[in-house]
Amino acid sequence: MEFIASKLEDLPAAAAWLLQQANDKRVFIFKAPMGAGKTSFIKVICEQLGVEDATSSPTFSIVNEYSSAHGPVYHFDFYRLKDEQEAFDLGYEEYFYSGDYCFIEWPEKIPNLIPEDAIEVSIQVDDLFRRHIQLI
Repeated sequence: MEFIASKLEDLPAAAAWLLQQANDKRVFIFKAPMGAGKTSFIKVICEQLGVEDATSSPTFSIVNEYSSAHGPVYHFDFYRLKDEQEAFDLGYEEYFYSGDYCFIEWPEKIPNLIPEDAIEVSIQVDDLFRRHIQLI
């Protein structure tokens, strides 16, 4: 399944599509090259969930928590992790298996810790700067 966002204004529709496709699943891993718009897309998904908090990249904090009408929303950025032990130290299991929304950037850093039923979201940008958002 794929959604093509030709411009930034298409991202709310892409976010609504993603949440609809997910059904009851709550853990999403985002795979995309640096600068493809992972954080921007997660921000729009949070808006779709009714998050009113200011959203930002958790690059330095590793995880940000936001409040929504659907309960807590967790946004992870594992780019700076040196190894999986750091995710253990963070208590990743409490988040990933909480039943709350979890949006994970740079899951490649913790490949053995990702829940089996997580939804993989691939974002690729083509030569016309369109974002191809695929669920894998």
